[in-house]
Amino acid sequence: MNAITCPALLLSAPASGQGKTTVTAGLARYHRDQGRTVRVFKTGPDFLDPMILERASGQPVYQLDLWMVGERDCKALLCEAAQEADLILIEGVMGLFDGTPSSADLASLFRVPVLALINAHAMAQTFGAVVHGLAHYRPSLPFSGVLANRVAGPSHAELLAESLPPEVRYYGWLPRDGEISLPDRHLGLVQAAEIADLETRLDAIAALIAKTGLAELPPAVAFPAVAREPPPPLLNGVRIGVARDMAFAFLYPANLETLQALGAELTFFSPLTDAKLPEVDAIYLPGGYPELHLDTLAGNEPLRRALRQHHESAKPIYAECGGLLYTLESLADKEGYRAPMLGLLPGHAALQTKLAGLGMQSVALPEGELRGHTFHHSRLETPLQALAHGRRQRDGKPGEAVYRVGRLTASYLHLYFASHPAAAAQLFTPGSSC
Repeated sequence: MNAITCPALLLSAPASGQGKTTVTAGLARYHRDQGRTVRVFKTGPDFLDPMILERASGQPVYQLDLWMVGERDCKALLCEAAQEADLILIEGVMGLFDGTPSSADLASLFRVPVLALINAHAMAQTFGAVVHGLAHYRPSLPFSGVLANRVAGPSHAELLAESLPPEVRYYGWLPRDGEISLPDRHLGLVQAAEIADLETRLDAIAALIAKTGLAELPPAVAFPAVAREPPPPLLNGVRIGVARDMAFAFLYPANLETLQALGAELTFFSPLTDAKLPEVDAIYLPGGYPELHLDTLAGNEPLRRALRQHHESAKPIYAECGGLLYTLESLADKEGYRAPMLGLLPGHAALQTKLAGLGMQSVALPEGELRGHTFHHSRLETPLQALAHGRRQRDGKPGEAVYRVGRLTASYLHLYFASHPAAAAQLFTPGSSC
């Protein structure tokens, strides 16, 4: 078997903020409502968009990134999806040609047709010029057509359609409607679990999608038949407690699956509501929004004490971004309100009004080199010397610091465990110390 075919479409745009997640989610919900199995992927690193896309499709959402995930694993993930799905959707990241590798690189490699979504608000004939640029900037790109978003009405939609190059398919338009837009905050979209009327919004978007050319299935794409190789069972019998609640929710499904494939048993707990830790050998504190829950985290002294005892017992803790902030002595929100945290790592952090870290990075740890990314709005002050620094993928310059105190390893970096499963395993292995 050389290839597996499945209808597929990559949704991209000229830039961020065009409504890619809204439209991808609505498209997934529409086809799911038709009885189809829809698998959705997100290009590049992201935690928030996949939460929405998972709710819309009813299926887990994985990353596709040629650098962080790797070409072979991207092929394997698409192959697995094509075997079970009636439709594969890929939401692009930022603009179509942004980044190295870009969404266009992914589409070109797998020959997935590209739909350009353009926010046409306050735009007329220039719409056609933007479409022409996206369609012809890279002649080899499998460009499918364009959908206009946030359109004022039928007359505006006709004006946009008249501006298009004749060879570009016009899939139609979606209105400017606050009832279907998705709310956001400083790290991106609001978490799916926080949007009380999310199902209503998804259904409304799907109803609008039904009136466009996107109601038709895209052409089938032939995906190479590639299988993922299972990692060695380096974590057999290791019980890992994973923090997961509204404060700590930035978890790649691939990270959890990698730990399980390594043999680990995962147990979830909430730093917001649980008074004690489960019986575990290691702790995983992922990213999230601890700054939105300062008093609750600070007030849960029984769990803070249990985590300190876990650390004092020389048991592994791996903390990233929001998890890193939780391990500090204190954290302040963007209004300057400060609360005590775990005090495992010396230092203090405060939310900033502007982005403080962004981009893909790799890091060479004593355990091995892993890839990942950083995206945060806080700044950290600590007297602790870094164990290592990340290396920025774009220019090779030094990136985020990685700190280690005993068996605690903490950084702003969100690591992608499947980029080096054996190295990730050592972060959680009891008694291991590099």
